[in-house]
Order: sequence, then structure tokens, then C-alpha cells
Amino acid sequence: MKIALVGYGKMGKIIDEISQSRGHEIVARLRETPTTENLNNPDVVIEFSNPEVAFENIKTCLENKIPVICGTTGWLDQKPEIERIALENNTAFLYGSNFSLGVNLFFALNENLAKMMSKFSEYNCQLEEIHHIHKLDAPSGTAISLAEGIINNSNFEAWKLEETKEKELGIFAIREDEVPGTHSVFYRSEVDEIEIKHTAYNRNGFALGAVIASEWIVDKKGIFTMKDVLGL
Repeated sequence: MKIALVGYGKMGKIIDEISQSRGHEIVARLRETPTTENLNNPDVVIEFSNPEVAFENIKTCLENKIPVICGTTGWLDQKPEIERIALENNTAFLYGSNFSLGVNLFFALNENLAKMMSKFSEYNCQLEEIHHIHKLDAPSGTAISLAEGIINNSNFEAWKLEETKEKELGIFAIREDEVPGTHSVFYRSEVDEIEIKHTAYNRNGFALGAVIASEWIVDKKGIFTMKDVLGL
């Protein structure tokens, strides 16, 4: 399979190594804006760039009818438009706030726990995410996905940064050293606390998941998530 990497920072370099170890060819390593010419006719694009340029990067690839795997967070207000462009061009788009197998299992666990806890009003829920100091967006895309999983299965109506208040689910976003990513969900009452937590040791799990997603999406048409890839 031919892969174009759009965004070639730390994640892009790890994806490069993992892709080649799985027998794929990297036909483009782009730090600049993708074009029809510099993409070099790939089977799929894996996009890990910055929030400011993600929309235009993805739009260009989809308009060239190339399926896109996107792991850039912080631009999601424009995601419905990208999904429309993907469908109009009869290609495929998959956004993942986190491609790690463990995190996607954590998402499912989080949703099931939220359903259980929604019956017990004495417990209050709070989210916390910790990432390295270089991360540009806050809260993380993974924390937003966790929050949405809780909101869809509880009485919460929205999420916000800082502390939970009434119908608004709180997220504490902490930036610390070189932490790859730690996400915790707390349910606290006056007498006890329930916590579920996912800790990433490095970026390799994210990168491997993105490559697996790119292998899966080739020849498919439509809008997908990692739930589709993993059959969750």
C-alpha cells in the first residue's frame, strides 16, 4: 500500500517507521500543504498536522479522491464540512481523537460505566487529562470523546473546562513535562470514589492504530470511526 504522510512531526516519523515495518511504501512526507503533485498518488493519506491547517490539508486530499485517516485534534467545528466533502467526492474519511487500541476499549468501558452510574445521583463525575507541554489544544480530543460518551449516556448536557457544575461535565486539562497522554474519569460521592484510567507509555500505540486504520479503509467509501475498524 502507498501512504502519504501529511504532517511530519514526531507522530509522522513513528507512523513512517511502523508503516514500513508492515510492508507499506511511504510516497510523501509533507510538512508543507499537500497538492495533487506532491501527494504522489497514494492509496491513503494519514494526516497528523496542526489544528490551523488540518481542514485545508484534509479538504485537498479528499477533493483528489484519496481516503484520509486524520488524527489532528482542535479543528472539529469544521468536521461536518469535511464529512460532506468526503461523501461528495465518493471517498472515505476517518477521524480518530485517539487511535490506540487500549483507548478505544477505554471509550467503550467509559460509555458502559456512564450508563450504570446515571442511576446514582449521589455520584458526581469529573474528567482529567494530562499531556506534554507541546500539545496545542485543550482539552485533548480524547478527553472530548470521553466527555461525549458520558453525555450521551447520562443526564449531562455539555462539557466545559475546569470543574463539573450541574449539567456541565468538567474536564481538567493539565500540561506537564513529556507525558504522552493520561486520561481519568472519576465518580465521587461523599463516601467513596470510582476511577477508570488509561495511561499511554509512548506514542507507538497511537501510530500503530493509525496504520491499522489506513489498511482497513482502502477501497471503502463513507465516514468511519475506530469503532468500525475494531468492530466495537
